[in-house]
Amino acid sequence: MAAPLELSCWGGGWGLPSVHCESLVVMAYAKFSGAPLKVNVIDNTWRGSRGDVPILTTEDNIVSQPAKILNFLRKQKYNADYELSAKQGADTLAYIALIEEKLLPAVLHTFWVESDNYLTVTKPWFASRIPFPLSLILPGRMSKGALNRILLTRGEPPLYHLREVEAQIYRDAKECLNLLSNRLGTSQFFFGETPSTLDAYVFGFLAPLYKVRFPKVHLQEHLKQLSNLCRFCDDILNSYFRLSLGGISPAGQETVDANLQKLTQLVNKESNLIEKMDDNLRQSPQLPPRKLPTLKLTPAEEESNSLQRLSP
Repeated sequence: MAAPLELSCWGGGWGLPSVHCESLVVMAYAKFSGAPLKVNVIDNTWRGSRGDVPILTTEDNIVSQPAKILNFLRKQKYNADYELSAKQGADTLAYIALIEEKLLPAVLHTFWVESDNYLTVTKPWFASRIPFPLSLILPGRMSKGALNRILLTRGEPPLYHLREVEAQIYRDAKECLNLLSNRLGTSQFFFGETPSTLDAYVFGFLAPLYKVRFPKVHLQEHLKQLSNLCRFCDDILNSYFRLSLGGISPAGQETVDANLQKLTQLVNKESNLIEKMDDNLRQSPQLPPRKLPTLKLTPAEEESNSLQRLSP
């Protein structure tokens, strides 16, 4: 294909080429299919930060959403599924639907709704990549969007309350992880020795959950007990993403990540301080400006000052 393929996505951390699940799905599929993508970390515009990424851009097309991007790449002859049978293709669609229904809500909750994770990891990381003053606004909007997305699909009878919804989505996510683990078994990939679309989806949603260091690791602990899924993520990272987007090896990335976490936490504290100062200023009573008192001189002092100005 003559037209260049450019993928706009969130950047990486913790040894991952991207910490954004849907961006990671497309990046993995491109590696599997041999699509020559030029990866651009998004410039944090209003459009990109509202969740439209990943975005694939060519000379003639702009495509968003992983499923549409993957279909576009297949039409350009970059097909990671060309060896699959009809049954395997149907299984792929079924497992992707399972991931989006059962696993995605818990991943969103882990990153964006669980308060400790959001305040100490997710918010500082994204805020450090968004220019001021949008860094004070957009992470909160993204968090609310994730919560609304969860409640839209799960906040129905009989699950009226958030706590009941949380318990159910984590049960569903653990069930989904168990099913994926059983399906993978001891195989390198889900359909043998060659990665396909399903491998890209599983890797995209599991790798951030597996690698990002959270204070609350409820679902992460369950994933780490499924050794074949962890090995699956490690194998793909080592085979297809040996160097991160910045050209840093996974081993060297850990030091960078530790420093980055300290920096982003500092940025977060400063942002909170600015917000508090702004609130205090708005709430403080507004007093009229004070006039400086006018000093009146005695006639003797005025005469003395006049003589001093006239003297050479």
